[in-house]
Amino acid sequence: MAMARQVRIEYEGALYHVMARGNQGQGIFVDELDRKVWLETVAEGCEKTGWKVHAYVLMGNHYHLLLETPEGNLVEGMKWLQGTYTQRYNSRHSVFGHLFQGRYKALVVEQGQGNYFGVVSTYIHLNPARTGLIKVGRDRLGAYAWSSYPMYLKGGRQRPGWLVTERVMRDLGLEAGDGRGYEAYLEGRVLELGMKAGRKGLEEQWKRIRRGWYLGREGFGERMLRLVKGRIAKGRAGSYMGPAKREHGQAEAKRLLEWGLGALGLEAGRLAQKPKAMAEKQVLAWWLRQRTTASRRWLSEQLAMGEESSVSKATGRVKQGGDAELNRLKKHLVKALKNVNGG
Repeated sequence: MAMARQVRIEYEGALYHVMARGNQGQGIFVDELDRKVWLETVAEGCEKTGWKVHAYVLMGNHYHLLLETPEGNLVEGMKWLQGTYTQRYNSRHSVFGHLFQGRYKALVVEQGQGNYFGVVSTYIHLNPARTGLIKVGRDRLGAYAWSSYPMYLKGGRQRPGWLVTERVMRDLGLEAGDGRGYEAYLEGRVLELGMKAGRKGLEEQWKRIRRGWYLGREGFGERMLRLVKGRIAKGRAGSYMGPAKREHGQAEAKRLLEWGLGALGLEAGRLAQKPKAMAEKQVLAWWLRQRTTASRRWLSEQLAMGEESSVSKATGRVKQGGDAELNRLKKHLVKALKNVNGG
């Protein structure tokens, strides 16, 4: 049986925060030459795919990229990038097998609105300070050579053609090429990391980067959910996993819940006033479990059924078919759905 995989959202001009770790936490860079080989491989990948890199950092056992795909080819490009680097790493160190742990994470990021370029690039560039590779209050962030930050401080001719700095600078209210302004901004964030209140504020800002599947406003999230829905519809739902699929499942469950409540003459705002084991609630729980991937906990909260085990019990009762009232409501709901769908 094939392993479930993350839902990949691809479209022309998409922007991603991409991160991947070494297999079982092992290092993916042994020395400076490995890091140079990685950057050379990234350069080749950008040439092949048309990608633009807006920020990067190479750590011991993982990397981060702020990556734009003008041609909507994230999956194809990442397969080549990680596969090619793995071959070169294995050949150089006379080893074999997987270098990266599972599938890479690709957080899709909104462009054009908000300052998401600035938020993600700051998170990426501060990695050496956050993890202690430089000493906050003693070392300059630019002392860490293996990120795009030092490149931001250099003139355009000294930067590789695949690294684009203008969008990040503009998001932060800086002029293109204002290396001193960017240095003052980032070194200020480093000092914030050294203070409890400052670090707490930054960590709060970065929660969605670490835990989410998209970064943007609500409307952007809704557009991404539609893309996820289309992607899942083209394949088998069971072959996908991850937060994008879960949120898609909850959005679909919410839509069906609203319809089911209407079909049974209930109002969402009054559910908490109704008995937890109300027959209508039990049938809705069964119905939604059959048609969506929403969790038992989510359903128990939405239907005001108390413990999430109530959802399992209700589903079992409806399936057994021994209760006349449950059978009646079940038939009513199924018939109503058929009428809406045209038979």
